[in-house]
Amino acid sequence: MHERCDPAEFSNWAQFVSQPENSPEEMEAHTGVPAAEVRAAARLYATGGNGAIYYGLGVTEHSQGSTMVMGMANLAMATGNLGRDGVGVNPLRGQNNVQGSCDMGSFPHELPGYRHVSDIAVRTQFEQAWGHSIQSEPGLRIPNMFDSAIDGHFKGVFIQGEDIAQSDPNTVHVTSALEAMELVIVQDLFLNETAKFAHVFFPGTSFLEKDGTFTNAERRINRVRPAMRPRNGKHEWQVVTELAAALGAPFSYEHPSEIMDEIARLTPTFAGVSFAKLDEVGSLQWPCNEAKPLGTPIMHEGKFVRGLGRFSVTPYVATEEKSTRRFPLLLTTGRILSQYNVGAQTRRTENVRWHGEDLLEIHPADAEERGIRTGDEVTLASRIGVTTLHAQVTDRMAQGVVYTTFHYPVSGANVVTTENSDWATNCPEYKVTAVQVSPGHSVAHVEMDHPEHRLGALVRMANQIGRQMQADPNADAVAATATHLGKFWEIDMRTDLARAIQGGTVTVDDVVIEAVDRLVVVV
Repeated sequence: MHERCDPAEFSNWAQFVSQPENSPEEMEAHTGVPAAEVRAAARLYATGGNGAIYYGLGVTEHSQGSTMVMGMANLAMATGNLGRDGVGVNPLRGQNNVQGSCDMGSFPHELPGYRHVSDIAVRTQFEQAWGHSIQSEPGLRIPNMFDSAIDGHFKGVFIQGEDIAQSDPNTVHVTSALEAMELVIVQDLFLNETAKFAHVFFPGTSFLEKDGTFTNAERRINRVRPAMRPRNGKHEWQVVTELAAALGAPFSYEHPSEIMDEIARLTPTFAGVSFAKLDEVGSLQWPCNEAKPLGTPIMHEGKFVRGLGRFSVTPYVATEEKSTRRFPLLLTTGRILSQYNVGAQTRRTENVRWHGEDLLEIHPADAEERGIRTGDEVTLASRIGVTTLHAQVTDRMAQGVVYTTFHYPVSGANVVTTENSDWATNCPEYKVTAVQVSPGHSVAHVEMDHPEHRLGALVRMANQIGRQMQADPNADAVAATATHLGKFWEIDMRTDLARAIQGGTVTVDDVVIEAVDRLVVVV
């Protein structure tokens, strides 16, 4: 560890975790997990030989999700559980090609291969290949798109294979944004909830019709071959290519293998990947290049890809979503085995025999206090929305916590989830929403907060970032906040925040004011 990691950063981290306020005993009040069990688990992980961490959306769908992932990386480095077989920090993705989507630059601040759009050398490569200039500034993340659409600035969106009107938080906000846009294009297998707002609908293809690759969480690139021709007459990549050509982009692919060849030319980690190679060896794990022609089964062998391993200080910053007298329970949402995501596919199968509706699971004590029994219709309300479901009284829920799924549009679980998100990634905080549950159908009697406007969202996100940076005692919070805003925020977001601060129309933390002053922002 001392040879592979930055010694100064390790020293800062060791000092941080040694502080009494960060001990398992102090954290027990926040986590509810006995300190003795935390210490026993830590010793088992550190001394039990190979230790692998696998985590899912229960980690990332919090305001501190990215901090938690950094914390797990710290543990893996400190115990030597990286860079060999049987160890690592491994995300369990929500869908089968999330990794591949990220690899190909689905983040608004990156091009394929996780390279920032501000890198002029990388940008030039893609500009020459695509025949168009590429902005050097980050684009908008999905929540920011919605805010900007309602504000009248974001005019259109092309949505592929995602039902945002059902899956994204604060449904009323999402649908208001879709209604405000001048052009909504949806490409999907079915006319889902989002398609109701579409001006143009392109039929999608199922996995049985696709010709290309999926990349899973271990960076393994797998070929996907069609078992049948597309029923709609075109592959999805053909639809996108024709649309791009109509908009003036000189795309002229004749086969998906040509797209993979372009990826290999422009993305160093995929330089050795081709359909021919995949057909020959079955699958490849990137990086796959001249140095590693058969791929890289294990990352970080001998040394980390970035050089010295970086230990990050991970202070606990509580979510702003709190239970109150008005909303005394905490809602967490998730999925169930027999239904896939929003259920657009699985609700059309016999799987509905196992899970025919979204239910609200509630602890017996909370149910008794409210006069609720299993099967009763109940009202679920938060500060931004309200819906009705049937109750399931169960002791598998902790007292004070309720749970539901989001597979059925009729229940609309995301009507009640809020705008809160992870401070770094903006991943929605689906796992924490303050709610009240009452018997019967009493929607009309629920009082809700006024919708958050775009500028309010910018202030909330900027303050959240600043407070996260301030919680690290070793960091220059102003510099760290300025760096984050400059690297990940779209320029109009920074400009509008700066203008509002200068005009005195918003209340912003001092660290954010100083950070914005450091940025080159023309107002």
